[in-house]
Amino acid sequence: MPERVRIAVLASGRGTNLQSILDACARGEIPGEVVVVISNKPDAQALWRARRTGVSAILLDHREFPTRETFEARLAETLNAYSVDLICLAGWLRILGPGFVRQFTGRIMNIHPSLLPQFGGRGMYGERVHEAVLSAGMKISGCTVHFVDDTPDGGPIVLQSAVPVEDGDTPATLAARVADEEHRWYPLAISLFAERRLLIQGRKVRIVEARERESVANEVTR
Repeated sequence: MPERVRIAVLASGRGTNLQSILDACARGEIPGEVVVVISNKPDAQALWRARRTGVSAILLDHREFPTRETFEARLAETLNAYSVDLICLAGWLRILGPGFVRQFTGRIMNIHPSLLPQFGGRGMYGERVHEAVLSAGMKISGCTVHFVDDTPDGGPIVLQSAVPVEDGDTPATLAARVADEEHRWYPLAISLFAERRLLIQGRKVRIVEARERESVANEVTR
C-alpha cells in the first residue's frame, strides 16, 4: 500500500472542491488525508467545512501582511509545520510568487474551470472564465488539473475533462456542469499523486502504471 499523503488545501471561497477531496479521503479513494485548510478570506465557507470535519482550519488574511513575500513566508512556515506532502489550490484567489512555488516544486496542484491553455492566466477565474467561453462561442469547455509553476495556469497538465457547451447556457449553468467534473477529477489526480504515479517530464505529466511505480519513484514530482 502507498504511504498516506498529507494534504493541505488552500481555498478562498465556498470550498466545494475541498469538500470533494474530504469526501474522497473519507471513502478511501485517496490514500491520504487533509491535515490543514488555509484561507486568506475570513468569511470563506471552506474554513467552516474544515472545522465541521475536524480538520485544522487556519485564516491567513493577506491584508494583514505588509508584503506578498511576508505573507507567503508565513504560508510556507504553516505548511511546513504540518509536514504536508501536497498542496491543493481549490478556488485560491491569490497568485503564488515564484519564490514560494520553488519551495514546493512538483507538490502544488490547481484545478481550473477551462481546458487549458485556453481561458487561463491572470484575471481568469470563476464566472469570468465561463463568460469568456460563452462569448467566444465555444462548443466545449471543461476543467484542467495541473501542477503549479511560476506562470499562472501554465504548469504541466495532469488531467482534463471536457463538457459540452449547450444552447441557452449561462455562465451559471455552464459553471455547474464544469464543477461536477472538477469534483470527480481533482480527487483522482490527488490519488494518482499519492500513489506516486505522476511523473513530470518537462512540460508534460506521464501517468505511470501501478507496476511501474517503484521503478520511477525517485523521479516522481522531480
